[in-house]
Amino acid sequence: MSTCSTVSRDLDEPVAGTAPVARTWLLLEQPGPWGAKALTSSHLDTTLGRALETAVKGTDVRVALIRRPGRHADRGTPAVRRVYAAHTTPGNVWVRTTTLTDPHQLLGLDFAALGRGDGRTFDAVLDGGPHTGDPLVLVCTNGKRDRCCALLGRPLAAELAASGAEGVWEVTHLGGHRFSPTVLVLPHGYAYGRVQAHSVKEILHGAREGRIVVEGCRGNTAWERPGQAAELAVRSAVGEVAAQSLSVVRTDGAAPRWEVTVAHADGRHWRVGVAQGASAPPRPESCGAAVLGSPARMEVTGVRELSVTAALAS
Repeated sequence: MSTCSTVSRDLDEPVAGTAPVARTWLLLEQPGPWGAKALTSSHLDTTLGRALETAVKGTDVRVALIRRPGRHADRGTPAVRRVYAAHTTPGNVWVRTTTLTDPHQLLGLDFAALGRGDGRTFDAVLDGGPHTGDPLVLVCTNGKRDRCCALLGRPLAAELAASGAEGVWEVTHLGGHRFSPTVLVLPHGYAYGRVQAHSVKEILHGAREGRIVVEGCRGNTAWERPGQAAELAVRSAVGEVAAQSLSVVRTDGAAPRWEVTVAHADGRHWRVGVAQGASAPPRPESCGAAVLGSPARMEVTGVRELSVTAALAS
């Protein structure tokens, strides 16, 4: 029986513009088994999980659970947990970290401030500080959400960890099961689909030097999906790989058509047309889907560099 990722690959479904959307990620270490909705179906206190889900609504913060690659024996509650907060908007990219003995401390955070890119609440409430190690590599492995994430993600995470790569974690959910294995790289916030170990190593090497790899990139999670597709289209058009060089500064229109303005740190601007189409033929959007679907896809209709006058007017 074909998996959703096999069908998606065979149909050559594009990955650009499919990344999860979150300007700030809050990552809490939670070893052991995860359920489909991990915040409320793991060894994390269920009341805390629900409270976190409520606290981050409307804040541009996304909470996910992480664990080290390997076997996930049911060992109960860990004494000490690693926590990260990462903001992904170009020009204000950062990762902060700490350890906790009581994860309920997370409820003391100012989530609206975190979503805006202000990390001071993380440091003040949790005694956190800058993450000074290698970039973080988050591999989606939650088989309870989709079996492709376990079948393809867990071996990838294990291979990366065995190769000596630092900063490798399994994560509960990155969306887009059919693009498994899926990976998010922080601090810059670019997600990737259908990755293999050798390509992740290339992505990591670039991330250490402030560069991204465009091939296989789903987009920057700081932007909504039309913006993700537009930014990647500009990168492809001009050969730009510097991670923080481009920003989505304006999006006009509404589904199914947008005009997205992308700005370069050097002052150049582009207007990018993006249209939302439906993938055909129908396919399983996940292995657990009862019916076939036609997932939305972001299609770039044009990339036009603006004159200085037009850029100032925009």
